[in-house]
Amino acid sequence: MNSIKIIRYSLAGIVLGISVGNVRFVATTHAQDTNNTKPAATRRVREGGRDPFRKFEPRRASAKVIKKVWAPSIQERIAQYKAQKVAAMKARMVAPKPTTALLLSEMEIVGISRTPRGYAAIVEATPIKLSYVIYPGERFYDGQLVAIEDNRLVFRREIVLSDGRRERSVEVKALRQPSAVNLMSAAKTAPASLPLAESDKSSEQPAAAARPQ
Repeated sequence: MNSIKIIRYSLAGIVLGISVGNVRFVATTHAQDTNNTKPAATRRVREGGRDPFRKFEPRRASAKVIKKVWAPSIQERIAQYKAQKVAAMKARMVAPKPTTALLLSEMEIVGISRTPRGYAAIVEATPIKLSYVIYPGERFYDGQLVAIEDNRLVFRREIVLSDGRRERSVEVKALRQPSAVNLMSAAKTAPASLPLAESDKSSEQPAAAARPQ
């Protein structure tokens, strides 16, 4: 009987030891799993997000303000013309004409004449007070001469916009009318020649009387 009890107690101790070892192993494994697990990334939800139950509407692109690109000053345009002329001379190319630095609004039509090359126009650059002879096809800073008629010139104006586009329109410039100063000077010179003619006639009358009949 004592041997049987001893065997039972021994088996019970072995089973108890195995169970305690299993508990420690499970606890250690659970602790390792807890340390290895990373916290799940929290997803931020915007408060002002789109309503999932509302129909999707694409955003409207903001309308860009398109403006006219203004021409630089006359001094800057003359400097650009000089640089282009030097570059053309170095490259042995035809140099641009001075009119390429002028705006259409800076010219006045002084006269129109007929030459062996056809019609030509004399224009005056008002900012610099210089005159040039131009022909159809002549280019300017913001346009080109298209045709020369009897008493007017037809130009094609180009307007550059901020988005890179160019708008073209037709512009007609008439001959410059004589100013009031020119009219007054012409009126003063006309009567001055009249007394001279009368004096010539009066001098001829005594000579005619002195002639023998």
